[in-house]
Amino acid sequence: MDLMQAVRARRSIRNFLDKPVEEEKLLAVLEAGQLAPSAKNMQDWRFIVVRDFATRQRLAEAARDQQFVGQAPVVIAACGTSDLVMTCGQPAYAIDVAIALDHMTLAAASLDLGTCWIGAFYEEKVKEILGVPQEVRVVALLPLGYPAEQPGPRPRKSLDDVVAWEHW
Repeated sequence: MDLMQAVRARRSIRNFLDKPVEEEKLLAVLEAGQLAPSAKNMQDWRFIVVRDFATRQRLAEAARDQQFVGQAPVVIAACGTSDLVMTCGQPAYAIDVAIALDHMTLAAASLDLGTCWIGAFYEEKVKEILGVPQEVRVVALLPLGYPAEQPGPRPRKSLDDVVAWEHW
């Protein structure tokens, strides 16, 4: 699958098969995140891979009881580790982790795996479950596994609605 096929194929998956993710596929997804660009090449991320069933269940509870989070055979907690604020005023870790996660979701799609970017979770609970230090931010949770559903494309705005040329 080429890049644009993966971009078009990627969907938010909320129903996973009870099938483990092969180690080589998991490592390929993680490598895609590792290869993402970051501010000052700081690579200010840390990915916690959770395969333990009981821990995944606790993460599902911390994710506002979204049970599909625990249903996925793998949950990746994506964390930001720096306090750098870029010149534009944005915290680098949030953008860097977002780019890395996007690389990971596309890699997963190219490997016939499904993901769902989870931002609805209680960070302090996730930190407690995973032993994340206080100074580190948990940016997102990423359930990963084989889809048990094939949702169709979501409606997209036209390019004319989202692109401006030369000025607003």
